[in-house]
This record gives sequence, C-alpha cells and structure tokens, in this order.
Amino acid sequence: MAKDTYNASSITVLEGLEAVRKRPGMYIGGVGQKGLNHLIYEIMDNSVDEHLAGHCSDVWVTLEADGSCTVRDNGRGIPVEMHAKGVSAERVVMTTLHAGGKFDNKAYKTSGGLHGVGSSVVNALSEHFTIEISRGGKVYRDTYSKGRPTTKLEKGLLPEVGVSRQTGTTINFFPDDSVFEKTRFRADWLKSRMHETAYLNPELALHYENKRHGEEEKTDFHEPEGISAYVRELNNGKNTVSPIIHFKGISDDVEVETAFQFVDAFEENLLGFCNNIFTQEGGTHITGFKTRFTQTINTYAKDLGILKDKDVPFTGPDTRNGMTAVIAIKHKDPIFEGQTKTKLASADATKAVVNVVGEELTRYFDRNVDVVKAIISCAEKSAKIRKAEEKAKTNMLSKSKFTFDSNGKLANCESRNPEECEIFIVEGDSAGGTAKTARKRRFQAIPPIRGKILNVEKASMDKVLGNAEIKTMINTFGCGFSEGYGNDFDISKLKYNKIILMTDADVDGSHIDTLLLTFLYRFMPDLITEGHVYIAQPPLYKAIPSKGESEYLYDDKALERYREQHKGNFQLQRYKGLGEMDADQLWETTLDPENRRLKQVEIEDARLANEVTEMLMGSDVGPRRDFIYEHANEAEIDA
Repeated sequence: MAKDTYNASSITVLEGLEAVRKRPGMYIGGVGQKGLNHLIYEIMDNSVDEHLAGHCSDVWVTLEADGSCTVRDNGRGIPVEMHAKGVSAERVVMTTLHAGGKFDNKAYKTSGGLHGVGSSVVNALSEHFTIEISRGGKVYRDTYSKGRPTTKLEKGLLPEVGVSRQTGTTINFFPDDSVFEKTRFRADWLKSRMHETAYLNPELALHYENKRHGEEEKTDFHEPEGISAYVRELNNGKNTVSPIIHFKGISDDVEVETAFQFVDAFEENLLGFCNNIFTQEGGTHITGFKTRFTQTINTYAKDLGILKDKDVPFTGPDTRNGMTAVIAIKHKDPIFEGQTKTKLASADATKAVVNVVGEELTRYFDRNVDVVKAIISCAEKSAKIRKAEEKAKTNMLSKSKFTFDSNGKLANCESRNPEECEIFIVEGDSAGGTAKTARKRRFQAIPPIRGKILNVEKASMDKVLGNAEIKTMINTFGCGFSEGYGNDFDISKLKYNKIILMTDADVDGSHIDTLLLTFLYRFMPDLITEGHVYIAQPPLYKAIPSKGESEYLYDDKALERYREQHKGNFQLQRYKGLGEMDADQLWETTLDPENRRLKQVEIEDARLANEVTEMLMGSDVGPRRDFIYEHANEAEIDA
C-alpha cells in the first residue's frame, strides 16, 4: 500500500498575488479575449467609483501604440501616505487582495469592480504596470512587473516625480503574454463598454483614444439624458408604440432607476445593472421588475375592462413583448453570484424594485391611460400569437420526432456521459462521411447538415420549427430551446459538452457558421454563454517539401510565414473543403483533441451582440451596408 504523504507539508500557501497568477480565471473569468478586456474594465470601474463618490468628472482610456492601455481620471488619487502595514497605502492596494476603500461605505457609498481585488489582479496579470498619482500638489510613481514591485520605496513611501495642481490617478499596463492567449485588446468591446458607462452616469464624461497603427481614433462619450438615451439608442430605427417611460426612486436604501419603451416588434430586451456592472444573467432586480410590471399590466387590463374576470391573465412574456428596458440599481452592499458578477443575488433588491416600480408605474399610468392601453394592446397581440405558436410548436414537434437517428444520419458516440461527449455539426454528406470514419466513436458524434440552414433572424417561428435541419439539432442536443413564448430550454439535459461547428475553411463555410451561430444565439443562448459552442479550425493548406516533413497551414498568414522561412521547393495542397481530406488527415488536423484548434464562441457584450446580429442577419439593408463599409479594413480576405 502506498505511503500516505498527505500532511502539513502538502499544504501550499500562495503569498501575495501568486494566487491570481495561478488561477486567473477565478478573478477575471478566463484568459481569452473576454478576460483580457476585463483588465481595462476593472481599472476603469475604479475611476467610475470615484465619480460615484463625487470626486471625478472625467475618465480617459487610451489604447497605446505599443499595445498597452492607459486609464486616467481626475479623482482624488489613491492615498500615498504611510499605511499601518509600514508602506505606502498605494503599495498595499496594488499588492494585496481585498485591500481598498470600498468595505466600510465611508470612502465609497456604492462601488462596482471586484471590491478591492480589481487593481491588484490587473497588476498581477500585467507584464509591466505603472501608476502615477497626483495628490496634494505632488506626483508619485510606482512600477511593477507581474505583480512584483520594481520601484524602490524611500522609507516605505513612494518617490516624488513631479508637481501638479491637478489630482487623479493614471495607470498604464501591458498584459502578460504568458498568461493570456492574446494581448491585443478589442477596441469595439471597449468603446461599447465606455458608451454604456456614459449612459449609466449622465454627469460623467469618458474619453476614448486609440493610438494603434491603422486604428487611430478619438471619441468622447457623454450622455446627459442617461438611460433614457440608452433606450432610445437601443430602439433606433424601430417603430415605437409608447414614449420612453423613465422614473427613479429609493426603497430600503436601494436606489432604483428604470427606463423602458415599447416597439412594434416580437421581442423583449431587458438590460440590468447594479452599481454600473452589467448583470448579463439578470438576477433579483430583474425578477422584481418583471414581477411587478406583469402584475400592474394585468391590474389595469381588468380595471379598464379589457380582461374579464373569467379571462386568463396575461403571462409575463405577454406583457413585455416589444419592451426595451434598462433597470439600474445602486446598492451599498450587493451580493453577486460569481467573482465577475454576472448575476445579482441580493434578496432586498427584489423588494426595492417591486416597491419603486409599483409606485411609479401606477402614478404614470394613472396620468397616461392612453399609454397603458397601447401597452395592453401589445400584450393582447402577444397572447394571441403565443397561443398560435404553442399550437404550431406542439403539432410540429409531436407529429414527427425528427432526429438524425430516425433519418439514419446521426453517428452517435458510445459514451452517455455528457461531460466527455462532443458533437460535430458537419456540412454535407462527403465531409460527414469522412468525419464518421475519422472520429473516435467513444466520445465523438457526427450529424451532417445539408448545406445552409434557415436564417432565423428573417423567418417566422412556424418556418423555423418547420425547418428539418433546425428540428434535428433541437432534438439531438436534447435541451430544448428558448425563443418567443414559453421556455423549454434546460441546459442540464444537454447531451454533449462541446458543440463544434465544422465547416469548410472558405466563404461558404463561414456563411454556414454564421447561420448556425445566429440560430444558437437566438434559440439556445445559454449554450454560448456557458461555453459549450466551438468553431473547428481546419487547415487551408498542406505544404509538402521535397525534403523534410509536411506541414499543415491554417491560414494565409501561416502560408506567408512558411514561404519566408522554408528554403527549397515544396508542393502546396489547397483544401477547398473538408471532403478533400482523408480520414487520417481530418483526425490529425481537426478532430484530435491533442492537436486540433478550436475557437470558443463567447459573448462579451450582450447588447452589442444583439445589435450586430439583428443588423447583419436581418432584413434592413442600409445599416448592414454601412457596418460593412465601416469595418471593411478589419476583414481578413482569403486570397
């Protein structure tokens, strides 16, 4: 029997910021593009907290030419005086987790960020990190590398590097490429986040600048009308049914602000925020709003004689059909689920929102009966369509349990453990046949699709549910779907941990990927947000030298590098489709978990994703053309 070596020496203590570098995903959600951009948001949120405390009017965020990022504010400046720990307070904040001024509600009434973790986490995950503080007429500087100080303190205090009449904090940092998959910040995500912050803070001005070569740009974000302007932007170009309804109030020390508007569309778009943090997965504040709004609409429908006593009340989705809403609360001590705060869990937020919404809605609707009638009319229309859709859905899904199995097409895997199973959505019979031969039967399933599926953004629900390829995917995944009315989606029933889109590495393949992603985003968004959707990266070329080993090249840039580095003649095989590979080649390049390349599909900005999907996949040509022209220089053309 092996000797038991689990004793005191087995316990490892990670000092300082080592824990962050060891498990960065615990603090910023991951080391991909989303986690990378999150570094900027953490520093920026600290500046916004200074604004909320009444000490900052402007924030400047710059993407520098060297790839670093600079965030500057005109707040009070981080304290530099001696801390009880024997060093400058700034050094304590930047090197100690859970150190900051956001715990006793004295320096900050409300705050976002990671409560004393944000700045130190960014410091720990940066190749280099420089902070300059203007405070008390002087300028102080401190520097770090991977969380470790590189500036020598003078008797525990920061060195003075200048004088200034201004106050504030400036931080420049470059992410550590040994931690992150890539170190190039996404400019569009950053601008969207800054604009969003401006809507939530109408008295704050945010200034964006991009100094990277070929991307030079300056933009200011200042929205004096606040979240009302936000709703107006979200509904830009849509036919409105109601005016923008805006109100705010305080209940049990929780500040609640809401703006919403109805449009003539079969959709619902609710965005929730707590202390400026976007709660992508909703939470108690959203629950409170939905509950109270539905109750209020049903009450007015009965009072106005639109609903009779015998009538079934409108459902929640009925009353919100066509609604675009922003619900923002400020809470002294919010409780979130998860470190990156995607869902609010504070129970008192529900009560506060219910109280404020109930009181303010009643006051508004009593004075604007025509508006509440228009909203109830939307609910009536919604209920009628819902009943028809439910009937159509029941008929379509019950008449034919149409799955890949019944069609003889699904090459399922032997394992029934969803954690290890993966399914490849393959285009065409030829590629599907090769993939079936190449796969590992134990854990890989192959269900081919026939060409391009329906564009769900343009289609009605009955056409979507009548589409053979879509029905087969819904039934094969096993977790249902959530769209329109009712919600049958249950991610716990998902049969495959990885859903991998495997199409040709050409324009047609990219188009099919886009159609599939549009379907998944609209009907099964949790598959994406929970990290189950991937895109396979098959090679474009195989270089076969006259001497030496062959090499697969995955894009034109790789081919260019190969030509520059390879000496001697070589043959070049171009794969026009997956079907041109034999089974061994397909396994080696695209299916083998040890060697393949997968792109995980993520949603960084739900609002931006919704807008771009609607624009690119919808029926309105003008905005799509403008978007393509604007972003043409970002496209990679397949030569």
